[in-house]
Amino acid sequence: MISSVQIVEVGPRDGLQNEKSVVATEVKVDLLNRLSAVGFAHIEVTSFVSPKWVRQLADASEVMEQMKRRAGTTYSVLVPNLQGVHKAVAAKADEIVIFTAASETFCQKNINCSIEQSFERYAPVADLVKANGLRLRGSISCSFGCPYEGEVPVSSVVKVVKRLHELGCDEIDLADTIGVGTVKRVKELIAAASREFPIHHLAGHYHDTFGQALANILASVEAGLATFHSSVAGLGGCPYAPGATGNVATEDLLYLLHGLGLDTGIDLDEVVSIGDFICQAIGRPNASKAGRAMLAKRSS
Repeated sequence: MISSVQIVEVGPRDGLQNEKSVVATEVKVDLLNRLSAVGFAHIEVTSFVSPKWVRQLADASEVMEQMKRRAGTTYSVLVPNLQGVHKAVAAKADEIVIFTAASETFCQKNINCSIEQSFERYAPVADLVKANGLRLRGSISCSFGCPYEGEVPVSSVVKVVKRLHELGCDEIDLADTIGVGTVKRVKELIAAASREFPIHHLAGHYHDTFGQALANILASVEAGLATFHSSVAGLGGCPYAPGATGNVATEDLLYLLHGLGLDTGIDLDEVVSIGDFICQAIGRPNASKAGRAMLAKRSS
């Protein structure tokens, strides 16, 4: 069994982009600075996409410029095209994230092209990323199920894993976009995907719509996966299941991993404080069960 786990904190990007009210740039920067100070080795900062599509992240360049960087932390950004890469390079991002899907319908709905067309679009993106000496990460939406097509065959996900590998990705995310994954499916997919791409470069991105995120992470750990995405205070939501939680909370993930005796390099108590800060700053409830429990214990 693995002895340590790397957490990719996605709250600043995948979490805040789902907020209905625009979050002030200074709040985003403060959140990022706090996360960096705690010692996260990998933080997903923002996305260089058109403000027309993601209004919350229109200040991507300002956020990248104003935040304090910690040596040893990888700061990643999502990009949809070459224009996004140029902006990301100018903003001194460490890693570029490209995103496709294992479902044709979702790919069309999400990025307005087929899976094949997404790879045609990303080929020059990958070349430019590598030419600038940056890391390239590929994220596969709907790896465990699609809101339009339902169950997605493992073979469909594996095909995309293989294509991302050929494109030159350093890391690949298996994303449970709508949180329908189960332990059985997780084990099947990790086994199949790791035959096409090294398991130590695969990451699990699990949503908690059906309350299965922690169970799926435990199954992933047992299968040898050692990188997971999470969002402080459970920031983010699931647009296809109104009222359901989206990203698994970082506090809940840390509680699980530390209970297993796994090293994360992160202090849970400090992350609980960060979760409390961001929830108060943007006026939303804390979605982390561990976070709420520890805050209640503090107040008593």
